[in-house]
Amino acid sequence: MTTTPVYRYQRRSQNILAWIGRNSLLLALTIIFLAPFLFILVTALMTRNEALGSAWLPRSFEWGNFSEMFHRAPVLRWTVNTLIYSVLATGFMLLSSIPVAYALARLEWRGRRFAFLLVISAMMLPPQVTTVPLYVMWNKAHLTGTLWPLILPMLFADAFSVFLLRQFLLTIPREYGEAAKVDGCGELRTLLRVIIPMARPGIAAAALFQFFYSWNDYYGPLLYTSESSNNWTLSLGLSSFRSMHGTEWNLTMALTVLVMLPAIVLFFLAQKAFVQGVTLTGVKG
Repeated sequence: MTTTPVYRYQRRSQNILAWIGRNSLLLALTIIFLAPFLFILVTALMTRNEALGSAWLPRSFEWGNFSEMFHRAPVLRWTVNTLIYSVLATGFMLLSSIPVAYALARLEWRGRRFAFLLVISAMMLPPQVTTVPLYVMWNKAHLTGTLWPLILPMLFADAFSVFLLRQFLLTIPREYGEAAKVDGCGELRTLLRVIIPMARPGIAAAALFQFFYSWNDYYGPLLYTSESSNNWTLSLGLSSFRSMHGTEWNLTMALTVLVMLPAIVLFFLAQKAFVQGVTLTGVKG
């Protein structure tokens, strides 16, 4: 028995309605989540009058807003400063935090649990508590006005990254490290040749967390570089740009898109490794 086109159309419509009914909550949450991003993108493509008016959509897409903001402010310099801050801070964090996490997770030594409690305590310490003494210290070292007070501390490990990496390394069976030692590997070679390749998802997750934090950091650059505009990052530059061009919302939103886009693209490119690292699945099946 063959089905008529009308019957197939009705069945397809019923299936679509059933799917919408089952996923209505998820669809509503998706719309709520995407609405601010769509508003920013649409406003970035408007003219000044349209952005100040009640128009929901631009009459013509003003792609020139993205080039105009480069003429209005040193956006390229802000971008380079942000990249320097984010890349160096992430690299220094990995260089210092991975050995600390390995020592806390894989080595047996007296005081290991107490050291791990200190790491947890450092995570709970509000950053405002140490702001004044750290600022005085960096001021005496003549490094205020630069981004180095935000980058150099990453050479001494980051509490959250150490915690995340340590929890991931605990999921790797000890038999792998013991087998490497039987073959004559020392602790450093075992870390470099065995543990780090198996811990790539956890390392990727820690690196992404640090990169996103540095890319979006506003408080640190405001504290140390507010009086030196040559060292401003994108977050600080965006705040200044909004103050100077408060009525030109189209340009402000265009710069906002530029600030958000690299982080969004990087997250989607590394999404698989990020999810594996956060869920702490240390061994692949």
